[in-house]
Amino acid sequence: MASAGPASPAPAGPAAIREHALALGFDAVGFAPAASRLEVRRNLREFLGDGRYGDMGWLAANEARRSSPDALWPEAKTVIALAMSYGPTGDPLELLSKKERGTVSVYARTARDYHDVVKRKLKQLARWLVETSGGAVKVFVDTAPVMEKPAAEAAGLGWQGKHTNLVSRRYGSWLFLGEVFTTLALEPDEPHEDRCGSCRACLDVCPTEAFTGPYRLDPRRCISYLTIEHKAPVPHEFRRAMGNRIYGCDDCLAVCPWNKFAARASEQELLPRVELTAPKLADLAGLDEAGFREVFAGSPIKRTGRNRFLRNVLIAVGNSDDAELVPTARHALDDAAPLVRGAAVWALRELLPSPEFDELRAAQLPAETDASVRREWTYADPSASNRR
Repeated sequence: MASAGPASPAPAGPAAIREHALALGFDAVGFAPAASRLEVRRNLREFLGDGRYGDMGWLAANEARRSSPDALWPEAKTVIALAMSYGPTGDPLELLSKKERGTVSVYARTARDYHDVVKRKLKQLARWLVETSGGAVKVFVDTAPVMEKPAAEAAGLGWQGKHTNLVSRRYGSWLFLGEVFTTLALEPDEPHEDRCGSCRACLDVCPTEAFTGPYRLDPRRCISYLTIEHKAPVPHEFRRAMGNRIYGCDDCLAVCPWNKFAARASEQELLPRVELTAPKLADLAGLDEAGFREVFAGSPIKRTGRNRFLRNVLIAVGNSDDAELVPTARHALDDAAPLVRGAAVWALRELLPSPEFDELRAAQLPAETDASVRREWTYADPSASNRR
């Protein structure tokens, strides 16, 4: 009689999956059904209906698949939501007072693009899960129409705060999110309850008043959107409020009281790059295309592109109150990109006394062929009476 072969290992349950994920470097793990949630669908429909997505047309294009995990992948039974802390070592708002330097959002200062770091570990977890438990898997980290924050909330990792970002009792607002979708039916965790209470810190600190109410953000007014997603010149009404924020904005995250419990980033690749912690505006404004690609290789900033990034840098130059940056802005008047030239015009309007700016305009305007840059030269600043 033939002997029976070794018994197949029992499929990994949530406890074993959580243990393995934590060993890989994730800080939080939770499980949720891959099912539609009426509130999420309703909120997405309202957001898109109001046109708040601005230049992010991909949000509207994938509404049906974005509305629910099982709409994206009908075979999915469970969403394994994972988070990795990128908590800063100091106050991320401290640099806002150093106007000659640029402020980069904490998430983009990392040594390596978080998409690459998180996705690599998601794939390791997914491979282990298939090997031990079978089933099929798909991994996502901000690369597909997945509602990551609602998924993390449903899996008990935290709650969407009044600033619309995920908040964790243990990690505050500093979490990168990713998901493993699986065809395995795993026991879900309880969704996390909202613990914002009566706090309004994130709403009140916003420099551009982008929140129309608790849990309601209009991205078209948000500095993160304006500096990263917005393709055109930044509307004049927001430029001074941008200060020296050249890529993203951390204000609403940084003031969250739950950050007092936040753990600092432990993953080496998520620690900050020295050259992005307090870069000089003059150095950044001088980057050509090759220089931009070299400096920001492996950084999410690279995807924004050199022209949009320099637009942001030159707005910060205009907000610097530093006359020594006038040559930097003047040099950008000769840039090949109208987006950069237009921002340089605004910077010079802010930095130069009115007679000097008027003289420069008389010299430069006749040769300018781009309509958007010409509008910058002829813009009637409603606060012009306050200028030098």
